[in-house]
Amino acid sequence: MTYVGGVPDEGPARFGFIVSRQVGSAVTRNTVRRRLKAVCAEALPIVRGGASVVIRALPSAATVDYADLRADVVRCLERRAAA
Repeated sequence: MTYVGGVPDEGPARFGFIVSRQVGSAVTRNTVRRRLKAVCAEALPIVRGGASVVIRALPSAATVDYADLRADVVRCLERRAAA
């Protein structure tokens, strides 16, 4: 689930991640968060400046492979936060 807000062209885009205990143990949650950070770093050029993006990881994020996670996040960012 992705939420986008912020003022366009007011500095760089910012990202926040919500990974609840429903996703798994602390190790699993940190792994999901690190994967999401890597995907967002790759997708940064398509996000408009000044956007505040919050990504909430669902429990299925713990078992999905990196390519599928990347595809889902990039698709959401293109729809909601594209430059």
